[in-house]
Amino acid sequence: MATKTAVKPTTGRRKTCVARVRISPGKGQITVNGRPLAAYLQRDTLVLHAKRPLAVTESETKFDVEARVSGGGLAGQAGAISHGIARALLAHREEWRSLLRKEGLLTRDPRAKERKKYGQPGARKRFQYSKR
Repeated sequence: MATKTAVKPTTGRRKTCVARVRISPGKGQITVNGRPLAAYLQRDTLVLHAKRPLAVTESETKFDVEARVSGGGLAGQAGAISHGIARALLAHREEWRSLLRKEGLLTRDPRAKERKKYGQPGARKRFQYSKR
């Protein structure tokens, strides 16, 4: 399959975050909500997590990425950006499917905060049991 030049928006999700991602051929600039990725995510580990699909496909300097992110916190947003970039790369070049799948980047991470249950102080925590 030949490389497409059309910009196709994709969606990535993690926890309560949604990232709408567009990739286009470029020099590797990544902007999130109009700001550079490192300035937006603030922590190096989150930046590495968000860039993981580009590193796996060895295309860090081949594409410019523009993401609009909403909801959740920084860690969830980094995961959503990563998921969106992986999907966008797949839409761009189908041969990368096995690489991205092997690294687990195409699967939406289903983990989310567990709800609090009635009759207890938290999701799993119980009130102290008193025998007498």
